[in-house]
Amino acid sequence: MTQSRSGTDLRRTLGVGDAVVIGLGSMVGAGIFAALGPAAHAAGSGLLAGLAVAAVVAYCNAMSSARLAAVHPESGGTYVYGRERLGAFWGCLAGWSFVVGKTASCAAMALTVGAYVWPDQAHAVAVAAVVALTAVNYGGIQKSARLTRVIVAVVLAVLAAVVVVCLSSGGSGSGRLDIGLSSGAGGVLQAAGLLFFAFAGYARIATLGEEVRDPARTIPRAVPLALGIALVVYVAVAVAVLSVLGPGGLGSAPAPLADAVRAAGAPELVPVVRAGAAVAALGSLLALILGISRTTLAMARDRHLPGVLAAVHPRFQVPHRAELSVGVVVAVLAATTDVRGAIGFSSFGVLAYYAIANASAWTLSRAPAARLVPAVGLAGCVTLAFSLPGTSVAAGAAVLGVGAGVYGVRQWRASRGRPAAG
Repeated sequence: MTQSRSGTDLRRTLGVGDAVVIGLGSMVGAGIFAALGPAAHAAGSGLLAGLAVAAVVAYCNAMSSARLAAVHPESGGTYVYGRERLGAFWGCLAGWSFVVGKTASCAAMALTVGAYVWPDQAHAVAVAAVVALTAVNYGGIQKSARLTRVIVAVVLAVLAAVVVVCLSSGGSGSGRLDIGLSSGAGGVLQAAGLLFFAFAGYARIATLGEEVRDPARTIPRAVPLALGIALVVYVAVAVAVLSVLGPGGLGSAPAPLADAVRAAGAPELVPVVRAGAAVAALGSLLALILGISRTTLAMARDRHLPGVLAAVHPRFQVPHRAELSVGVVVAVLAATTDVRGAIGFSSFGVLAYYAIANASAWTLSRAPAARLVPAVGLAGCVTLAFSLPGTSVAAGAAVLGVGAGVYGVRQWRASRGRPAAG
């Protein structure tokens, strides 16, 4: 039963179209411009196989998240699902992995904007991007959804141009699309783990569950729609770029899509692709700030984070203190650090988050058929998480350990402060 929280409830204004666009803004973002290169380096000729594995795991996670969001239509996503279905510890661990991992991703997206727009002043541009998008989010969820529509339209147009130019080029060849295992099964799984990072945006739809109209109907429709559109886009772009660069060229390309259009004989499109990458990173950053602030709101309501962050603005109906706090932290990271190396760590955190989502969905029904999807999703998340580079696994496990330790200390203090029975 959903409790009423006077002064902290959010307004339900998002329909199916808005929810799909917000999910696409997260998925069809900077990841498609940047993730194909590292994934091709890991998998070689198994890149498309890695994309297929990532898509299967993402589908299972999406369906589990959609079912859970329909039952628990609150802000917070898997933090809420884990808390309600598995217990407070698992919910807190899910929220911790999401907030920490995605905050690092926010800084990476902001720095991507800076690198494409003004490389010599990347940090300054990154901070400006964070400030601007935090202000947009502060103005209300509908403004964020409208801006995301524009961003998605621009990015899809740029990606369509890349696909057309590459596939119509005289330098493209179907022989470069041969699917093999030149890097072994381990390389395919590692590529799938890296590519999964780009798929994970559908969580934003579930995370915003408290702001969706008729969530029991809207969320189960919006999540697979957004995921399906993103998968079609990813496959088209991957095939087009591979047909020009091949697995080896793609794996060594610093800017895969820009290098592909240059190799296809259209160097005049390179600035357009660079601009599209910057816009895509802005879209990802916008959606990430939305998701992190809502999970922060949910955790603050339960006092796993300071309660002051649970406030909702009376006019704009957004968790304004949570959004401002997230914006400040991301701006500081963007100004002082280079967090692109944290993408692997972030992938580990995201996969841990979805492992808890699938375990939560397992509890919704005892029917074997209903448990098949969450079982596959859980196994896939664990497998991909431990297929990532060793440094990413170590860093991710350490951060999850810190979160578990903080929870344990909090529970210990609460038990010592509890009055004795009788």
